[in-house]
Amino acid sequence: MSFFFRAASRQRPLPQEIARSIKDSLVALDTKTGAKALEDAEKNILTLRHTLAGDGEVEPNQEQVLQIALEICKEGVLSLFVQNLPSLGWEARKDLVHCWCILLRQKVDESYCCVQYIENHFDLLDFLVVCYKNLEVALNCGNMLRECIKYPTLAKYILESSSFELFFQYVELSNFDIASDALNTFKDLLTKHEDAVSEFLSSHYEQFFGLYTKLLSSTNYVTRRQSVKFLSEFLLEAPNAQIMKRYILEVHYLNIMMGLLKDSSKNIRICAFHIFKVFVANPNKPREIIQVLVENHREVLKLLHNLPTSKGEDEQLDEERDLIIKEIENLVRLSV
Repeated sequence: MSFFFRAASRQRPLPQEIARSIKDSLVALDTKTGAKALEDAEKNILTLRHTLAGDGEVEPNQEQVLQIALEICKEGVLSLFVQNLPSLGWEARKDLVHCWCILLRQKVDESYCCVQYIENHFDLLDFLVVCYKNLEVALNCGNMLRECIKYPTLAKYILESSSFELFFQYVELSNFDIASDALNTFKDLLTKHEDAVSEFLSSHYEQFFGLYTKLLSSTNYVTRRQSVKFLSEFLLEAPNAQIMKRYILEVHYLNIMMGLLKDSSKNIRICAFHIFKVFVANPNKPREIIQVLVENHREVLKLLHNLPTSKGEDEQLDEERDLIIKEIENLVRLSV
């Protein structure tokens, strides 16, 4: 008999009831004050997490999870999640983010219902980006954004929105954890979907690299190092070949890399070299690029000779440096 009652007590409410209870309790946060309203909302979010992910005793029912996702969209709960995130306590925010990630992955027939909901409420993405300014919820919002960025339509929206420019500020925030998290989101935006990124950079080339150049010259060492490291990796990826070809035709960017070859940081100098070498190795260098290399060859060759050696750890780096030195010396001879 006791087993029967324990089994009955484990029976969970229906998806409609879960969605409605969460909606009502989150709406109440806007109209009521006091611990009771917050307690109800956080309790309902925990129930949702247990239903979606299990609680260690009862495993989630996938059919029920899909039905909850549909009800969540129907009731507009995703909007309430985002709007009320700052009002919740630390543990409840953690539960909410966990639910958010599970819900976005639910596919009904051929579509992701929660992703479709966000596509019809793109302002939620703008709100999440702006929330990086809120110390309390910045990391929660970062996790939610990176889950969104897995889907091309959502990533494309963020890239093309005015909110995207905020990331150039966020990666320089004094709070290291938030700045690093923002950089991870920024990287995801530029690497997860090749077609969307290529289209974005082709139409926003000057604007993007104008902002990015400021990061490369930042007085913040961490920002400078992470920015040049990511750029060296990003430009040399095959999908970004056309962007790289455009980048290495511009004297302005060559001068920036030459400046970074003087940096006090070994790591920054090596990353800058990996970009600089492409300017030099380009078989179709514009006259202006050749002129800068020739006019500054003494200083540049000195910098290259002083580039930290790999001491046998990276023979390719040493070989590439020697080839670039020879190419510059050859340019000088041809200019005489």
